[in-house]
Amino acid sequence: MAEVGKHTTVLLQEAVEALALKPDGIYVDGTFGRGGHSRLILERLGRSGRLIAFDRDPAACAVGRNFGDERFCMVHSSYSRLQEVLRQLNVGQVDGVLLDLGVSSPQLEDAARGFSFSMEGPLDMRMDTTEGQTAGQWLASASEVQLEEVIKEYGEERFAKQIARAIVKARARQPLVTTGQLAAIVAAAIPARSREPKQNPATRTFQAIRIYLNQELERLSLALPQCVEMLKTGGRLVIISFHSLEDRIVKRFIREGANPDKLPKHLPLRADEVRRFSRANLQRVGKAVRPGVAEIECNPRARSAIMRVAERINTT
Repeated sequence: MAEVGKHTTVLLQEAVEALALKPDGIYVDGTFGRGGHSRLILERLGRSGRLIAFDRDPAACAVGRNFGDERFCMVHSSYSRLQEVLRQLNVGQVDGVLLDLGVSSPQLEDAARGFSFSMEGPLDMRMDTTEGQTAGQWLASASEVQLEEVIKEYGEERFAKQIARAIVKARARQPLVTTGQLAAIVAAAIPARSREPKQNPATRTFQAIRIYLNQELERLSLALPQCVEMLKTGGRLVIISFHSLEDRIVKRFIREGANPDKLPKHLPLRADEVRRFSRANLQRVGKAVRPGVAEIECNPRARSAIMRVAERINTT
């Protein structure tokens, strides 16, 4: 399928610089997208450097396979399998991992993918179109309680109950098969006076269903410990989030890695066990970074991005 739109990589320079690249290092781009970060990383790597990229989207993988760079390896997989895949590739540890958790513009702008409420298309919403349940299939079978829970938890939508009830009533009349149908149902369920200015009323619901179907938060939680485990001492973990729930997970993970819980006094542990359980393995690098005014003006989708960086300080 032809590319629908050109993707503008968010915090491109900032993210690659945060990796503190070594010319001969081994790096992971856990969310290849359309290759913006990967291209810049390859430009700055030396001949003996290596870059391994992951993506669940077959269309993204097709772009990566056309790179034609012997230093580059494209893997069709979720980054939540990072440790397993790297071991299959005989990679022991790496010098840096980059995760850009946003949805790419070609995905949003391809009506056939079903991510956008502004274009009529099938209710798909899968990152990996080769497997899993579509949004339409899930909406047809989920209970009203489950609908409400997902929309409330993953979309932080205060009208989740009304939206869930409206979906159940609508599907009883006819199957929900298009993005237009769902967007109209959500819009009708939210009082006009309560809508957020400059935001489509279906935004949070579409976001919630996408996050739930693709297990985005679960995959992130699974991946973070693997990223640290695979980093060398001094290796960098760079993560760009676009949603408060994602950023909350990242922020907490880095904080806990940098400040492990102190053990209570008089706990019966040997000295080597105390050192192992209480030793920090991460160090936060700088403050959280957000796009500047100029970048947001050029790419409005960047406005919610936030980048956090950590460094591995202990591998024992």
